[in-house]
Amino acid sequence: MSLFETIVIKISRAFDLLAGLILAATASLIVVNILGRVIINRPVVGTYEMVGFLTAAAVGLALARCAVENSHIAISFITDKMPQWLQNVFEVLIGLPSLAFLIFATFNLFVYGSRLAATGVVSSTTRVIFYPFVYLVAIGFAALALTVLLKLIKLAAGGESR
Repeated sequence: MSLFETIVIKISRAFDLLAGLILAATASLIVVNILGRVIINRPVVGTYEMVGFLTAAAVGLALARCAVENSHIAISFITDKMPQWLQNVFEVLIGLPSLAFLIFATFNLFVYGSRLAATGVVSSTTRVIFYPFVYLVAIGFAALALTVLLKLIKLAAGGESR
């Protein structure tokens, strides 16, 4: 295993752990909101907003681990019947535009987060600044881009990406 591969795997695991903690916090917030609504007739204000922000961050951060472990859905019943070299060609033909898109999306998410930070935009109900959540999604996309790059490097070295 190369140093780059080790780094990408460790980053993806760390981000996945953070995503799990964020999901646990989201579930706790939902439970507290429900209990507050039922028991003392006082829900937590802004739960809907915070669940949206937290879920976006969790999904963004978990993407790289999903790609590292190939646990995403792949419809490969046609390419599985092809020789390995042709499967690798298809992987490259899909991987290069995917990498370009992820780099583009990452860059633009950071730009968007910077604009939100500079203008001081906050959520409508709770007045929470939400550019940190945009940055978390951008970091998750960057990690996914690194994962796709790793798979392309492995393919170029003559290996399989799976």
